[in-house]
Amino acid sequence: METVFFLESEPQTIESLSKITKLATHVVEECLGRLKEKYSNADSGIELSQMLGGWILTPKRECFDFVKERYGKKNEGKLSKSAIETLSIIAYSQPITRAEIESIRHVNVDNMMRILLDRKFICEKGKKDIPGKPTMYGTTNEFLEFFHLQSINDLPKLDDSENERFLKLAK
Repeated sequence: METVFFLESEPQTIESLSKITKLATHVVEECLGRLKEKYSNADSGIELSQMLGGWILTPKRECFDFVKERYGKKNEGKLSKSAIETLSIIAYSQPITRAEIESIRHVNVDNMMRILLDRKFICEKGKKDIPGKPTMYGTTNEFLEFFHLQSINDLPKLDDSENERFLKLAK
């Protein structure tokens, strides 16, 4: 299993791991449990992470900080407060148009949208069926992977006051 994780660059489902290793799915699940336990030790610089419906070896965050200059793109993990705000609006409201985002933020979002599109955190999700047919945007698998989310349902839930505030801003 470790060899497969070492050679594969994308998350692997239990089914694909079973197919690759020719092991029964219950054996794969047992191996995953053992590997997760092995990598949870303090002396390991990697961990077994679940994302995008599969499993992948990733550097532990505290270890990656030491080597990100060499192995990660500079500022790869950094998004401005404005970009995070725009991305949050898209993530919680998708699909959403640029005009709807601007009505919530009360500022032009052209630059933030360009940054998020370049980083492949958002993409076009179709056209809204209203006059002018504006483009609707939503998050991508790269967004999920970057934030270590299995699906959009794993986003932190907004409490009632945050949800109410968010809905008021959208009007």
